[in-house]
Amino acid sequence: MLVPMYVMVISAFKPQADIILHPLAISPHNFTLEYLHKALTSEKFNVVRAYGITLLFVVLVNVFCIVLAAPASYVIARGRSKWHLTLLLFFVSGMFIPSQVTVIPVIFVLRVLGLMGTIPGFVLFETALTLPVTIFLFVAYLRTVPRDIDEAAALDGAGKIRAFWSCIFPIMKPAVATIVVLNSIAVWNDFVNPQVVLGTSSGIYTVTTGVYAAVGRYTTDFTLLFPTLLLAIAPAFIFFILMQRKIIGGLVAGATKG
Repeated sequence: MLVPMYVMVISAFKPQADIILHPLAISPHNFTLEYLHKALTSEKFNVVRAYGITLLFVVLVNVFCIVLAAPASYVIARGRSKWHLTLLLFFVSGMFIPSQVTVIPVIFVLRVLGLMGTIPGFVLFETALTLPVTIFLFVAYLRTVPRDIDEAAALDGAGKIRAFWSCIFPIMKPAVATIVVLNSIAVWNDFVNPQVVLGTSSGIYTVTTGVYAAVGRYTTDFTLLFPTLLLAIAPAFIFFILMQRKIIGGLVAGATKG
């Protein structure tokens, strides 16, 4: 994993000839920010616009995922019947299905709904992909939350919906933070799904699919490709470094009771 990362980083500041002839060598005398600036101002691919579109996808997927998964997880976690366990297993089973396997069936469904190549269609698909893991972690966390909170809210006259959003959901902050980080990185780094669902005719590029703008049919401009790759992964890498404690804290938050 480190070797491709190393090659990508050093190649983002090297000329085409050095990248081809000496891919592993560092050339301080040829080091320049010209190619990084070229990638930022390229007419083939607008990196800033791609950042905006990808960030929009990240926000929408996280919002829809949490709004849908949190109440469902609450019902499952508080349920005592075998149907609640069956429902949990139904959602968790989605974790064992690779998203690439579902791409072709999803294409048929989105075409029927008229959502193929659109932002709503892609957001719905990505949201569905995030639900299994989200519900699994939310249920595990909610089972550690005392039922006394529900009973206290009921005594104060709050219904189940009000009790959940006003009393239970604020307590789920560690689990929610973990899911936001995991979903954000997954959506940001996704290539196959936006490439297939959005396509090239829609004119909607994410930071990963936009890299294809630097890949020609017969030749590839590496002085544009590698800086674009670096710009694509840099935000996700920095975000992960800053939020890694949230991930660890959220994953272990539901590991014990008490």
